[in-house]
Amino acid sequence: MRNEPLVVEQVEEGILRLVGPLTMSTLSPFENAVRRVDGNVILDLSHVPYVDSAGLGCLVSAYTSYHKTGRSMVLSGVNERVSKLLEITRLESLFLIFPTLGDALQALTSSAQA
Repeated sequence: MRNEPLVVEQVEEGILRLVGPLTMSTLSPFENAVRRVDGNVILDLSHVPYVDSAGLGCLVSAYTSYHKTGRSMVLSGVNERVSKLLEITRLESLFLIFPTLGDALQALTSSAQA
């Protein structure tokens, strides 16, 4: 696999769009961006072609940090390759995963109002 960069864009408050692979060599931008979000966060993974084991570990670590502080971290736009990896590693049961960013926004908005 090529050494592609990961770009993390803050679409709006609480929404991070990842563009590029989430791998051992690209963890730093992800970790920095996730730390800067104060509330709940949606990770838009629709432009993430693949995730390696280090990337999975980083997702789990971020999820754990959010969960411990009463915040939510959800995933949206997960492609088939990443979805299969989450399934094989049984992590699909850890994360709330939504097909689209709109679905994730609606779910977080609904839970905040409940």
